[in-house]
This record gives sequence, C-alpha cells and structure tokens, in this order.
Amino acid sequence: MRELTVLLSFRRLSAVYIFIVLFVIFAFTESETFLNVGTWRSLLDSQAPVAMAAIGLMIPVAAGTFDLAIGATVGLTSIFASWMLVNHGVSPTLAVPLTLAIGALVGLVSGILVAVVKLDSFIATLGMSSVVGACTVWLSGGSQILDLPADFVAFATNRFLGITYPVYAMLIVAVAAWYVLENTPIGRQVYATGGNEPSARLAGVNTTAVRILALVACGVVAASVGLLLASRLGTGDPTIGPSYLLPAFSAVFLGSTQFKAGRFNVWGTVVAVYVLAVGVTGLQLAGAPVWIPDLFNGLALLLAVALAKLGGGRPALAGVRRLVDRLPLVRQRNAA
Repeated sequence: MRELTVLLSFRRLSAVYIFIVLFVIFAFTESETFLNVGTWRSLLDSQAPVAMAAIGLMIPVAAGTFDLAIGATVGLTSIFASWMLVNHGVSPTLAVPLTLAIGALVGLVSGILVAVVKLDSFIATLGMSSVVGACTVWLSGGSQILDLPADFVAFATNRFLGITYPVYAMLIVAVAAWYVLENTPIGRQVYATGGNEPSARLAGVNTTAVRILALVACGVVAASVGLLLASRLGTGDPTIGPSYLLPAFSAVFLGSTQFKAGRFNVWGTVVAVYVLAVGVTGLQLAGAPVWIPDLFNGLALLLAVALAKLGGGRPALAGVRRLVDRLPLVRQRNAA
C-alpha cells in the first residue's frame, strides 16, 4: 500500500494531476470547443514537433550537457531541406537523409567543442546557435522558400486513423529514445555521465564519446523536427527554429519530475509537453491574450526547476544547478 501511495504521489505524477484539473476546468468553462474532437486532434498534431524537440534535448541533458543550439538547428535544417528541394530540385528521398546528416554534423561539432575542447556546454552551444543561425540566413537570404514539392508536403498532412503522420513520427522517436536510454548499456552510460561524470569515467565509461553521441542524437532529432515543420508549412521559414528552445527546456525539466522523480525520462517529457499545451489551448479558447504561451512556458520552467530540486534526484538536481547558474544566458538567447 505504501509503495502504491509513493507511486501515485503528487511529486511523481504532478503533471498528470495538473492535466486532470485543467481538463475539468476547461471542460466546464469551454465545453463546446475544448471537448471538440477536432481540438484534440489539432493539439496532438501541433505539439508533435515540440515533443520531438524536447525528446532530442533530453538526451544530452541526461548526459549532463545542455544544447542551446537545438532551436537554431531546427531552423537550419528546415531551410536546408527546402533549399535543396526547391532551389536545386533534389528529390525528397535524397533531401531527407542529407538534412539529417546536417543535424548530426551540428551535433558533432558541438560535441567536439564540449567534450574534447572542454568548453562549457552553455557557451559552446550558444556560440553554435549563432553560427547555425547565420548559416540559416545565408541559405535563405532571410526570406521564406516557397512551393515545396507536393509529395514532401503530403507527409505532414496525411492521416492514419484520423491522426497525422507527425504524431506517429514523434511516437517512434519517443519509443526509440526510451528503449535506448532505459534498456541498453549506452543508456546507462548516458545517465551515469549525467549523474556523476568523474565517477562514471573511473568506472570505465567513455564519457567523452557519450557526450558527443548525445549531442549528435539531439542534432538528428532536431533535423527531423525541421523536416516536419517544412512539410507542414509547405515552405522553409528561417524564423521558426528559436521558438522551440524554451518549450523544449520547460518540458525536459518538468518531465524530470514525472514517473521517475529526479531523473530525466522520455515519457515524462512527452506528458509535460502535452500538459503545457492543454493549459495554453484552454486559455486561448477562453480568449486569453497572445502572450499566454510564453508566460506558460516561462512559469513551467520555473516550476519544473523547483519541483526537480524538491524531488531530490541527483541527475535532475545536477541539471537544475547548472541551469540555475546559467538562466540569464537562456533568457538572453530567448529574447534575441
């Protein structure tokens, strides 16, 4: 009985309980629109890229490394794919793997700077974010790239069982990340590196390789998000990437308080994304102003840091300490 009480405690399932409260409130106050099936389908679809970005970010964060370049990588890969498809007539079957390779390259360079050159991950990835952003503007000329091929655009709009393909893509990424992190030696090495890198190194873990691979994985997932966004919009937009930085961080840290309190985990991250989205959607349906998403994500990040600190888990606490020390950099980058 005590184990069940602990398992169902607010500290472990706070996002679930918050979701129930939000659902009940908006189900009564905005029943005609909030309970509409179309609203929930739209919410599932619109948040799939956010969830994917958060999952990608969670991997290096679990290894004790932050990636402030994830938003810029999303923007670069969206533009790169559009640039190849429209400006150079490359087929989607070639453009997709090349775009994923660009994401991996960004992650590799960040990983070398962090794990080999030994730059602080905040500084290294903040610098990479600016470099990647400059490349995005250079490729696009600062303008949207229009008229993407119909077969490429169709992926984001086609449905199976009433659900769009990007939702299934997000679930595939989530299952793959969960399996690797929770059921393989490399996953245990990732958590060991993030929990206590010196001890992990003494235990025989190649922490340099782990941190590099974690950032490469993040880059590949970010490139997948860029591809989905280009497919959904039907255009390459050089401005879309940075807006994914704060929601991803908020979901990762709020997710660390769910299911496995004090430990960054995939399903907690996914749940956090959709709980935040439910709150924002309900308020928007109630006529709240347009700045509500930014307010929600900012408050969620603060709440997540507080809950993770109270949770007492060492991996999450280490991440909280590093984040608190560098929150001014995050705010400055988001404002820019």
